[in-house]
Amino acid sequence: MFVQDLTPLGSLGLSALVAALPLATVLVLLGAVRMRAHHAALIGLLVALVVGVAAYGMPVVQAVSGALEGAAFGLWPIMWIVVNALWIYRLTVRTGHFDVLRRSFGRISDDPRIQALIIAFCFGALMEALAGFGAPVAISAVMLVAVGFHPVKAAVVALVANTAPVAFGAMGTPVVTLAQVTGLPLQEVSSIVGRQTPLLALVVPLLLVIIVDGKRGLRDTWLPALVCGVAFGVVQFLASNYVSPQLADIGAALAGAAALVALPQTRRPVPEAVRIGTGGTATAEAPPEDSRGDVVKAYLPYLLIIVIFSIAVLPPVKKLLDKATWKFRWPGLNVAGPNGKPVSGNTFSLPFLNTGGTLVLLAGVITAALLAVSASDTAREWLATVKELRFAILTVTGVLALAYVMNLSGQTSTIGTFIAAAGAGLAFLSPVLGWFGVAVSGSDTSSNALFGALQVTAAHQTGLPANLLAAANSSGGVLGKMVSPQNLTIACVAANLPGEEGKLLRRVLPWSVGLLLVMCLIVWGQSTAALSWMLP
Repeated sequence: MFVQDLTPLGSLGLSALVAALPLATVLVLLGAVRMRAHHAALIGLLVALVVGVAAYGMPVVQAVSGALEGAAFGLWPIMWIVVNALWIYRLTVRTGHFDVLRRSFGRISDDPRIQALIIAFCFGALMEALAGFGAPVAISAVMLVAVGFHPVKAAVVALVANTAPVAFGAMGTPVVTLAQVTGLPLQEVSSIVGRQTPLLALVVPLLLVIIVDGKRGLRDTWLPALVCGVAFGVVQFLASNYVSPQLADIGAALAGAAALVALPQTRRPVPEAVRIGTGGTATAEAPPEDSRGDVVKAYLPYLLIIVIFSIAVLPPVKKLLDKATWKFRWPGLNVAGPNGKPVSGNTFSLPFLNTGGTLVLLAGVITAALLAVSASDTAREWLATVKELRFAILTVTGVLALAYVMNLSGQTSTIGTFIAAAGAGLAFLSPVLGWFGVAVSGSDTSSNALFGALQVTAAHQTGLPANLLAAANSSGGVLGKMVSPQNLTIACVAANLPGEEGKLLRRVLPWSVGLLLVMCLIVWGQSTAALSWMLP
């Protein structure tokens, strides 16, 4: 048995500095060296293995086995859902129904700034609610490019928009995981997260119109952006506190879209200079009319996803689907935490049916049948999707392998313990810990699994509210999503920007850090008399 040592170098600070080397390597290679993401991920993995073996004393066999487990998790469920989500998109492109959907969004408004709100913020939030794990960024970026956005701007908008809904994404998986690992009641955790992330929803739409069109965008479209954000935030707050965390993002996304559609300003003609200046086309030709049947078919895949996921979360159905889950001890791993108890990473779970990728696959099969796509063409498009995502798959598996090595060797816990040593300042730094976890793994769910229990332990040591710090881990984590290597790669693939992950990182990093600072101030305020009234 390998027992983790949080201070292998004698000093917690020095150990944390060395433990941070793998993540620092990846970020520097992406942002400064401008290396391809899959190469940066593999080099980062090598650094994590060296640190784990040389500094932390993890046996080589266990370190390699942990890396393989992480890579397996990257394939299933993460890339499993991304592949199938993009496959559905390819089916709609093949049949021409994606163009119908694009025109449908375009008829709501021809203003690129409004289109960014509708597609990236509202529709992207709906995809996050139903699928998560990169699918919202992929689909939103593709749609933005299709309506005329420059690929880089489309990717940046899609990445920044994918923040406010993340904590309740994939049918509430992150907060459900947080409740499980901390032992806190789900509704208690959901309520506090629902009093933090809705504040992001007020800010993010305003940032999107700034990204699209600078100061002019803010001056001209601040009202639609604010109305959209308020509607989204209010419904997310109400649903997460009084209805169900699983439905928080679905209701919020639909409310935000409805508020935009209902606002008269949304339908005002946009000046040609705005359309051209924001990357749109100069043509003023009216798009062709689509029949009602074609419009229904264009929305059909997403309606199917909503219906299938809604049915899947019903307790009897969920219980039935859970029976097709294989849990087993991962070969070659025998790791214990500093307390001597085996860590959860020793076991691996394969949910064959009750996973987003399988449910999206089912929606895709039904979509292919209803859109009259032959079985051979359907299979050919699926294989073409896998080929298109081959470098993204390599990046994601490399990053998750890195994350697992850091977690199993104790590197992640060292960094978390170092940050937790901040004492009363932990309330300000706790979102940073969540941000760090998502930046490494690309998943708020994984970050909550990594650091949720640690946040609670640190809260007990410092006298801070345990539920507040646990929630802060998830709320801060959503802001690390846009800088995670796997999400950057997915955005590049979707927007046809091969090898441009470094450029995107430099574009989104300031927004990520700026919003993180805002979240840190919110959580710190909620830990004091200034904003404690916000807590349930």
